[in-house]
Amino acid sequence: MSATPYIFDVTEASFEQLVVENSFHKPVLVDFWADWCAPCKALMPLLAKITEEYQGELLLAKVNCDIEQGITARFGIRSLPTVVLFKDGQPVDGFAGAQPESAVRAMLQPHVQMPAAPEADLLESAQALFGEGHFSEAEALLKQLLSEDNENAAGLILYARCLAERGELGEAETVLNAVQGDEHKQALAGARAQLTFLRQAADLPDVALLKSRLAKDAGDDEATYQLAIQHLARQQYDTALEGLLKLFVRNRSYADGLPHKTLLQVFDLLGNDHPLVTQYRRKLYQSIY
Repeated sequence: MSATPYIFDVTEASFEQLVVENSFHKPVLVDFWADWCAPCKALMPLLAKITEEYQGELLLAKVNCDIEQGITARFGIRSLPTVVLFKDGQPVDGFAGAQPESAVRAMLQPHVQMPAAPEADLLESAQALFGEGHFSEAEALLKQLLSEDNENAAGLILYARCLAERGELGEAETVLNAVQGDEHKQALAGARAQLTFLRQAADLPDVALLKSRLAKDAGDDEATYQLAIQHLARQQYDTALEGLLKLFVRNRSYADGLPHKTLLQVFDLLGNDHPLVTQYRRKLYQSIY
């Protein structure tokens, strides 16, 4: 049995009470699994983690299909793992096979409301999700935060970056223009740099063509710079910084010092505490002096 009351094992005798009746009060996620099923064992901790985050707004019922064959037959379970979401006494959604965290959260989002959290917790969670590349999940938390405080500068900046990541560049710029004060000046500069890189990349040759040019001429400054911008648009920051630094060392006056200016923009984008910023600030300093 789980240590949390939100997660429990279900038998054929308890299914009606623990799943069907409970689902009239809270959505119940039913995980059909078996001990021999490796994907089941990989999925189970993820489901438990997500369930605990809902703090009682979602329940997780586990059905061992090797033991509870009556339940398995009743719902026609043919592959494992299978996950079914019950609401108001009925199955309303679900999936078969192991799924990534983003897909599980997307399935739950229309049916379960995340409990309200303090603004600081919402922002911290959104920042963590954004850093892991879960932009839509981060955006959902930021919408909740901004519905309560539409002048939260840090929230607005991160929300704009989420919009930018899904191509809503004009809307992202509008959000950034609404940020007041200088408290988050560096973060704002970084978000604006992100918009700049994404806009530039859209008008540049594709990565394959730029790499082909550099294969023929490694000293092609224009191709070197444009490839770095393409890497920045794809968040491949290490590769982009390496290319920009090489170009700066080779031709620091290229396009009126553009490699140096772009390096500083990337530092703003990543923030002073980012390990790549620490590493490349030192390399840039060494190359200058």
